[in-house]
Amino acid sequence: MEQNAINQTHPKGLWLICVTEMFERFSYYAMRALLILYFVYALKIDRADASNLYGTFTSLVYLSGIIGGYVADKFIGQKQSIIWGALMIIIGQFLLGFENIGMIYTALGFLIMGNGFFKISITTLVGTLYEKQDPRRDGGFTIFYMAVNLGAFLAGIIGGGIGEKFGWRYGFWLAGLAMIIGLIIFLWGKEKYFAGKGDKPQKIKTETKEVKKVPLTLEEKKKIAVIFILAFFVIFFWTAFEQSGAALNLFAYEYTDRVINIFGKTWEIPATWFQSLNPVFVVLFAPLFSKLWLDLAKKAKEPSSPAKFVIALWLLAIGYLILLLAAMKMGPGIKVSMFYLIFAYAAFTTGELCLSPVGLSLVTKLAPVQFVGILMAVWKTANAASNKLAGYYSSLFGQISNEAFFGGLIVAPLAASIILIFIMNPLKRWMGDVK
Repeated sequence: MEQNAINQTHPKGLWLICVTEMFERFSYYAMRALLILYFVYALKIDRADASNLYGTFTSLVYLSGIIGGYVADKFIGQKQSIIWGALMIIIGQFLLGFENIGMIYTALGFLIMGNGFFKISITTLVGTLYEKQDPRRDGGFTIFYMAVNLGAFLAGIIGGGIGEKFGWRYGFWLAGLAMIIGLIIFLWGKEKYFAGKGDKPQKIKTETKEVKKVPLTLEEKKKIAVIFILAFFVIFFWTAFEQSGAALNLFAYEYTDRVINIFGKTWEIPATWFQSLNPVFVVLFAPLFSKLWLDLAKKAKEPSSPAKFVIALWLLAIGYLILLLAAMKMGPGIKVSMFYLIFAYAAFTTGELCLSPVGLSLVTKLAPVQFVGILMAVWKTANAASNKLAGYYSSLFGQISNEAFFGGLIVAPLAASIILIFIMNPLKRWMGDVK
């Protein structure tokens, strides 16, 4: 009964995308939960070098979206891009299980390009389901975001746990198997739910004259400028947020008391399980945020997208304030309670829900239709810069005091939020009819 009600609310194609994306994100986040630990504890790479390598890899994952978005828009369409991306991801995950440095670099190359082809196109495909002014649009992207995080939650618990406890390669190979399942599901339903959408672009031929390109209007140029400006500010958010895969993963492994007592027996929680805190909070909180935005919109009180970004930066800073308090309690041989990480991730997640699904929806609303894929890739380029910066900043973990490390992650988001507040009104004017 509940499923029928949901299907009446959102297009059925959304559910095919969500299931496919759930398996792909399981694949990615199972690998990501293990990667820094694999580098440091299996391959014996220096911790600072491992953090920088991790940051370079995750940065290129997002940067490859420019190539993937361009190829999808101009040559093969979103559906074929998703298929080719999935195949490259599968190859990369299985190669990653071999502890040979040459094989691992090859695997990372496949994963980088596979994500570039897959991720941009499947996100763009969500936007084709809704008209630009459809009030369900933000809610649809939030549901899509729930699917992302359901896959990520299961990845940390199952993929990360298996890799950490039974052997790194088994975690990576399980990630490859998950992508195979996701690809099969997408192949089954792509024409049923997306007939005429996401296909190879058709070239227009004329016998008498050349087709002229319609220039962008001033209003369209302003909207594109807003995408670039807000992309700059989200770098501050994601640089701090993406410490979770590197520095915070090491913090959980080395400095967090993970031992619990169950029925008189002690058991140590795998460090990779903490990578599932963020996605489980997304799954819990996302329906509340989806409803909140719709309720506020009905009352004409919904914050603008730039205002939501400011709130996101504040919530991120609160999360690192919690970890700063934890660092102040640490001492030689003293580990901190896992509840500091739990509450910090809860704060990070509420900030993420004010920024990430809103940002994805905003790009599809602001971008001219012929540039949606490319501008979505530009948006992802901000994630690329953030991940590289995050890897660099993570390399400082253990090199500077924990108080200084977490303190920097409080100051930067707050400073960015203050600047964004000052330019918010001009941004809203440039956005025009987009809220």
